[in-house]
Amino acid sequence: ILLDKDGKRKHTRPTFSGQQIFALEKTFEQTKYLAGPERARLAYSLGMTESQVKVWFQNRRTKWRKKHAAEMATAKKKQDSETERLKGSSENEEEDDDYNKPLDPNSDDEKITQLLKKHKPGSGGLLLHPPEGEASV
Repeated sequence: ILLDKDGKRKHTRPTFSGQQIFALEKTFEQTKYLAGPERARLAYSLGMTESQVKVWFQNRRTKWRKKHAAEMATAKKKQDSETERLKGSSENEEEDDDYNKPLDPNSDDEKITQLLKKHKPGSGGLLLHPPEGEASV
């Protein structure tokens, strides 16, 4: 028993053996909450007090919730970015259709300039058909 500077009993943190932790974790995998009789039975079999088992389960549930919430947030971010990516590609489909069509040599130069600005160079290239009678290079 440890005493503080005033001579009062100092609370010490219990250390659990590997076997106790293993049994507690296995039980936690099966059920996140223990009823009174189950808690008493587990505490007795592990040589712990019911209060220790109760607090261990409370702490373990808190840890589990935090991890579960972080996993859910990560999954939501991934889903949102995929949704945004798909949404962006569907909005550009009409523009891509225009981009991939062969250009009419008599078309408006302004339209060609706009198409070239919207698409990065080297992303498949823009096919220009030479005027009739000229060889392509």
